[in-house]
Amino acid sequence: MSSDTLTPPAERLDGRPAEFTVVPARHYARWAAAVAVLVLVAQFAHGLATNPVWEWHVFAEYVFSETIVQAVWVTLQLTAYATVLGFLLGTVIAFMRLSHSPVLRTVAWTYIWVFRSIPMIVQLVFWFNLSALYERLGVGIPFGPVFWSVDSNSLIGTIGAAVIGLTLHQAAYAAEIVRGGVLAVDPGQREAAAALGIPRLRQIRRIVLPQAMRAILPTAGNEIIGLLKGTSVVYVMAIGELFYQVQVIYGRNGRVIPLLLVATAWYVVLTSLLSVAQYYVERHYARGADRTPPPTPLQRARRALKTLGDSR
Repeated sequence: MSSDTLTPPAERLDGRPAEFTVVPARHYARWAAAVAVLVLVAQFAHGLATNPVWEWHVFAEYVFSETIVQAVWVTLQLTAYATVLGFLLGTVIAFMRLSHSPVLRTVAWTYIWVFRSIPMIVQLVFWFNLSALYERLGVGIPFGPVFWSVDSNSLIGTIGAAVIGLTLHQAAYAAEIVRGGVLAVDPGQREAAAALGIPRLRQIRRIVLPQAMRAILPTAGNEIIGLLKGTSVVYVMAIGELFYQVQVIYGRNGRVIPLLLVATAWYVVLTSLLSVAQYYVERHYARGADRTPPPTPLQRARRALKTLGDSR
């Protein structure tokens, strides 16, 4: 469109441009939605405070009891063991899938397919009953004599079966998380490292994995939080983790709601701590991509306190 066809700005009689009144936009729907949400939140908070079924005195009695605290410790142990072992095994399986060997790729793909297809509770019950399938486990020559063997129950035990089941299940998901992170790294990085004569293992450890962590961590953090809550499944093995102990207690005293609230409160606290840890780990590995990361919540709080002090 040519410039001579544009509409000229409005002018007053004295030749000066007309003054326009600026009217802010009215977001009536947004305000209505905010009011509705606040009303619902207020109703929920009022119910928490006034409904006697919550039995807050029972909650206060058990939330820091010795039995519950020990159960929380068992839950944390199961989560830690399964996370470390699962991601170690998952990393190996991920690089097997990325291998040029068709045998390694096929075995890794089959492992992931099998363990993602079977529910976790089925895997746990299977490992718990491993002695029914193999009464003794031993070391020897494949398809030949056994040099040393031990009873399956004495070797694995209940906690061992739970750790094995959680680890193998977690490794299948961790493998895909790690593989996706490695594939997100520019192939030119590995090509440049190979051209410089850097050994392949050092390429992976010093070049590929540090960059892949930026893509791995968000999904891995969600997976670890899911694993923390998923440890409640081991109640079928009568392991004294958080959910099992809560069930035992309310089975004796009949206080179902406050005891479930105890478990809920602990799971919220633990997942919140994991989320905070995930935030700082992600921030650490983001240094190569973002040279000026945003301030942390603690830094913002310190800055706000300093500003408040200066204003006085």
